[in-house]
Amino acid sequence: MTSKNNSLSAALVSNLQDVVSKRKGVVTDGSAEEPPSTSDVAAKEEESDDDSRPIVLVTNGDGIDSPGLVSLVEALVREGLYNVHVCAPQTDKSASSHSMTPGETISASSVNIKGATAFEVSGTPVDCISLGLSGALFAWSKPILVISGINQGSNCGHQIFYSGAVAAAREALISGVPSLSISLNWKKDESQESDFKDAVGVCLPLINATIRDIEKGVFPKDCSLNIEIPTSPSSNKGFKVTKQSVWRKSPSWQAVSANRHPGAGNFMSNQQSLGAQLAQLGRDASAAGAARRFTTQKKSIVEIESVGVAGKTESRVKKYFRLEFVAKEEEHTDDYLDIKALEDGFVSVTPLSLLPNIDSETQAAASEWIYKYLNADQ
Repeated sequence: MTSKNNSLSAALVSNLQDVVSKRKGVVTDGSAEEPPSTSDVAAKEEESDDDSRPIVLVTNGDGIDSPGLVSLVEALVREGLYNVHVCAPQTDKSASSHSMTPGETISASSVNIKGATAFEVSGTPVDCISLGLSGALFAWSKPILVISGINQGSNCGHQIFYSGAVAAAREALISGVPSLSISLNWKKDESQESDFKDAVGVCLPLINATIRDIEKGVFPKDCSLNIEIPTSPSSNKGFKVTKQSVWRKSPSWQAVSANRHPGAGNFMSNQQSLGAQLAQLGRDASAAGAARRFTTQKKSIVEIESVGVAGKTESRVKKYFRLEFVAKEEEHTDDYLDIKALEDGFVSVTPLSLLPNIDSETQAAASEWIYKYLNADQ
């Protein structure tokens, strides 16, 4: 195990996989501890019908059916230590950032996840956390911890600003609830669904330590931890306390022809939620008048089928575009940047603050807590 200082904290840790293995049975060759038998799980569930168990609220950006969230919730339930609640988007809301849907009616439908109380929500990840913490959906007033993840794809650097997953953790912090955001550095031609189970084995000891120290009142305040797990979780090189880089994927806008994609023109109307339709019905006469005027104007819109630049025309023009984020190759020299640590095979743990730049005191406190967690058995 090594410990090294940088300008932001007194304790930066690397090569600590052996420490993790001692805490919860994750061994250095990447294999996980044998899961408990069905009878053991049943016994835990029977013993833990106690409302005094700490409440953990789980969400994500990829949607409630995503394998990362399912694997995490199953593991938390299997622990038998927590009262697990889920409030997650019903569909993929990646890159939704800190968006919310005021003025519209959103639905929250119960979902069957064994051992957990779960709802899928027709809103964004931030909607999910805001609703979950409001007291309107769940009977309790405040969970001990909010976890957003495990999400498919890294959220390092400036991707943090786009991420709905990180925004959900930020919303919890705004509401005074400690939070973690967790992501797996998924690679299309390399990763597989079972990697999420390995990722759970990597981060579960840190989750347990977080909850334990929140209960003791010694978990660092005023920050959320963003945990980035490398592409091969079972062969990670250990945990490293990192700082946010300026790395981001490049946005790539592609013009799309309506002829080639006949559904493009109807996409937004088909995506309109029931809540949006109900909200429209409730608008006043002036709004209805504005809608009629818009319909009249719409008749003069010309759809341009070419992906080229539109020429001069007397009519309004409508074109279609699709956004994709493309990873770009960059050389990173600072070993304690989140993206550098992740690419080098470490589990990156970055303290994030509500302030534009995390203050040195908060950074040091968070780094010191992680350092003590990792060295507890040394």
